[in-house]
Amino acid sequence: AIHVEMGRVWSRAPLIPALLGLQAIAASGSLPNKQDWIDRICGGAYVPLHMLPAKVEGREALTGTITGVFDADMASYVVAQLGERYVLVPLDCTGVRLIERTMWDETRRVFDIELDGFVPAIILAKDETARALHDAISANAQLALAADALGGAQAALSATVEYLGLRKQFDRPLAMFQALKHRVADLRIGNGTAEALLWSCAKNAETSITELGAMKAFVADNYRAVTEEMIQLHGGIGLTQEHPCHLFMKRAMLDLHLCGSPDYWHEARGREMMKALSQSS
Repeated sequence: AIHVEMGRVWSRAPLIPALLGLQAIAASGSLPNKQDWIDRICGGAYVPLHMLPAKVEGREALTGTITGVFDADMASYVVAQLGERYVLVPLDCTGVRLIERTMWDETRRVFDIELDGFVPAIILAKDETARALHDAISANAQLALAADALGGAQAALSATVEYLGLRKQFDRPLAMFQALKHRVADLRIGNGTAEALLWSCAKNAETSITELGAMKAFVADNYRAVTEEMIQLHGGIGLTQEHPCHLFMKRAMLDLHLCGSPDYWHEARGREMMKALSQSS
């Protein structure tokens, strides 16, 4: 519910990566002084999880890039999945460099962390425990991102309906034109479907990771569709940099690709369903 409300206002606070980083630390079975870490984070320290796949080579000394770290310049450590390990990466040590990426989405700030000979000293999980941790984190990540997308889609549609009621053409509000009513009705149906799917998955403890990923892809794609129609229904003003239409659309496009692209999740869910069908036949 919190993520839905934050999505409505394109909150710049990096709550999702912060919560996922805290979850990884809390679930670690090998982290020394784990309670101290939890206390530090609850007291305001920012230790985020990266939201895009890392591209790192090496077993001991690591070289590569950890991508998609929101507001990394506010963090002292980053939780990163590097191969079969989850590790804590300190941002002030040798072999670690921070680079801000220019983003199309102006409501978020994203950084890359470049590793050059970095040797991880703090390991949260590895091998089987790392895979189990990944599944747990991924489930919460998909739910949080879907909620953010749902809140944004609802806010975008509300703003569009309000505009159609105010803007007049031929001395009549645009909301009176039947063709526009039908388009708005389609968007409301899409939002209702996305909301029902999100809460259905959130309430079912048996929902698989691939189901959650496919759900996030659906809800985020609905957000994209709503924002594209928002721009069209606002007419010429929707195409301007001065109007917030573009902020909704850019956020929707980024939500769509965080923590797995739509193509990845649709294929994974399709393969899961085909396997279930072959086993039942």
